[in-house]
Amino acid sequence: MANNLLAGKRGVIFGALDEQSIAWKVAERCAEEGARLTLSNAPVAMRFGKIQELGDKVNAEIIPADATSLEDLENLFSKSMDALGGKIDFVLHSIGMSLNVRKGREYTDLNYDFMLKTFDISAISFHKVMQTLWKMDAMNEWGSILALTYIAAQRTFPNYSEMAESKALLESFARSFGYHFGAAKKVRVNTISQSPTMTTAGSGLKGFQEFFDYADKMSPLGNAPAESCADYCVTMFSDLTKMITMQNLFHDGGFSNMGMSPAFLSIDEE
Repeated sequence: MANNLLAGKRGVIFGALDEQSIAWKVAERCAEEGARLTLSNAPVAMRFGKIQELGDKVNAEIIPADATSLEDLENLFSKSMDALGGKIDFVLHSIGMSLNVRKGREYTDLNYDFMLKTFDISAISFHKVMQTLWKMDAMNEWGSILALTYIAAQRTFPNYSEMAESKALLESFARSFGYHFGAAKKVRVNTISQSPTMTTAGSGLKGFQEFFDYADKMSPLGNAPAESCADYCVTMFSDLTKMITMQNLFHDGGFSNMGMSPAFLSIDEE
């Protein structure tokens, strides 16, 4: 059900690849709630993704950008403001990729050049996005900037490799830049720590299905689906959450507060 929570707002969404992408679901919900959008992904993703289909569906201009390139980001936000008719009200950073994971490198045998590229793509790009927005004065007051993260930033998940450190850095950028954006421009910056989700990227991790099932069983409400994450993002982009900033917000069905679930204990009834 649409409630026009984002009526009149302008947004930029990074990372939509196909229907499994959380960013895809977010774009759909934002459009349903009255927002006008531009969509962006890396130029290479344009060749094998379905982002044009999404753009047609939500009436959004597609602007390719390498989120690690300041020049690309400046072009993206300049063209977005032209296309949308003004400054930006919300931004979603849904970007992450580990070269070491893709190449099958174990955590105890990482390629450090790959690691630096992973950090640049998955975390430093978030700072670059915010710094570009800041220097261009591209955000409206009381705007909202979000990035998607994962609990591996706080806890050890061995197969997540150096993406765990990437997410920890991402969350730190949200807090640090969140101060500056809040104090100077009344813009809020937060991260959403999502349940394991059956996205194209996530499902490629070693042992993902087994862990997905484990997390689902451990969480009192079960894993939060991408559609629910999209609802949460809409709420965070809306004026209902104007005083929330510099937070890492768990959206995981309760997983983050669980120690052990009775669902995993075998207790014989007498």
